[in-house]
Amino acid sequence: MDVTSIIIGAAAGFIIGGILAYFAWDKALKKKKRKIISEANSEGEVIKKDKILQAKEKFLQLKAEHEKFIQEKNSKISVLENKLNARETTVNQRREELQKKTREFEITRKEVDTQRDNLNAQLQRVELKSEELDKIHRMNLEKLEQLSGLSAEEAKAQLVESLKDEAQTEAASYINEIMEEARQTANKEAKKIVVKSIQRVATETAVENAVTIFHIESDEIKGRIIGREGRNIRALEAATGVEIVVDDTPEAIVLSAFDPVRREIARLALHQLVTDGRIHPARIEEVVEKVKKQIEEEVVETGKRTAIDLGVHGLHPDLVRLIGKMKYRSSYGQNLLQHSREVANLCAIMAAELGLNPKKAKRAGLLHDIGKVPDDEPELPHAVYGMKLAEKYKEKPDICNAIGAHHDEVEMETLLAPIVQVCDAISGARPGARREVVESYIKRLKDLEDLALSYPGVTKTYAIQAGRELRVIVGSDKMSDHEAEQLSYDISKRIQDEMTYPGQIKITVIRETRVVSYAK
Repeated sequence: MDVTSIIIGAAAGFIIGGILAYFAWDKALKKKKRKIISEANSEGEVIKKDKILQAKEKFLQLKAEHEKFIQEKNSKISVLENKLNARETTVNQRREELQKKTREFEITRKEVDTQRDNLNAQLQRVELKSEELDKIHRMNLEKLEQLSGLSAEEAKAQLVESLKDEAQTEAASYINEIMEEARQTANKEAKKIVVKSIQRVATETAVENAVTIFHIESDEIKGRIIGREGRNIRALEAATGVEIVVDDTPEAIVLSAFDPVRREIARLALHQLVTDGRIHPARIEEVVEKVKKQIEEEVVETGKRTAIDLGVHGLHPDLVRLIGKMKYRSSYGQNLLQHSREVANLCAIMAAELGLNPKKAKRAGLLHDIGKVPDDEPELPHAVYGMKLAEKYKEKPDICNAIGAHHDEVEMETLLAPIVQVCDAISGARPGARREVVESYIKRLKDLEDLALSYPGVTKTYAIQAGRELRVIVGSDKMSDHEAEQLSYDISKRIQDEMTYPGQIKITVIRETRVVSYAK
């Protein structure tokens, strides 16, 4: 019984201990659970606050962007409003001017109506007086016819014939006096004409040889090229030596400089800067230096390629570079490199025809204008300076003499010199070479021939010497020598009044008698 009681007591104690342990563990678990929930709530609050702050920052950023967008729109709207207001002001001013002119017109019209009525009344009075005068005139004519024994038409014919002979005599005398005076003052007048002609074409030639147009995709790029307070454009001008004109011309920038190489450097540098998008003074200087090296390499490559194409070998490298520089020079509107190539080919052909060395002639023709592309600015004429350069770079004496003598500034010593001189003149004077395209040249010659052919008695006309002489053939049975002289003068006067042409035109009228017989 005691053991049983002990076991029962132990079991009861174990059960009670287990129950107490369970309640203690449950209480600890609940306490830990509440701690975890509290920590989770705290962490959730922190995350919530962070998210709220991020949302507020995003909202402020979007708000700022929206306000910036609204400001830009408002500024554009303000600009448009200003433009509209200016246009409205202009329209109002024009409307007021139109109303003012309309009132003035009404006043003027009334005055004109009044004057017209007065003139009509005066015309009526004049018509009455005219009728009276006609009656008196007829009466006087009848009396004169009775007294003279001639009719009015016969008397008029006799008077016209006498006046016609007298007028022809006086006109011929007057023309001879004018022609004599013209011969005496021809030199002076010719100088005036040359000066006026130079002034007329100088502007076009200067613009053509001193300006390059750089095209851009949009006018927004102009602002980037100018830069803040103009620093970019100043850096470009300082680095290239070219004046950069940014005006209202749409999608275009004007590069102005007398040196074509500088203009080409500025054009290529601008192209690279605009393509790259980075435009600031340091970048500008870097790109300009890079482009200068590229241009120098291209100049040398052009010189080499030209020498190879023409078969001219053994040139000094500095001469090759000078030949390449001709690509960026022009003479009287004609590209200097193309002119020199043309002269070289002409010299070779002419030398071969004359039994001379065509290779030497081609070499002299290619180098004849190197004095026009110096690295410095000499005071010598370009032919003499080119000769000095050729001597410096060990060219043969006959080549040097041909270069120096092609403008008669040194004495010709070999047959190469006149060949180079003639081929230079041919290349410069041929139709279309300098500032005159072939189409306009042909049309001018056709108009010249048609003008002379429009005169009665003219059978044939020929424009020769590149339009510098017009030969007019007339029938000997249709025109006397005196009439042929008068025709030459009339054609020259009409050409001066109606046509535009370079230099002067010689009009030669040919009147000849041809007698043909056949022996059978």
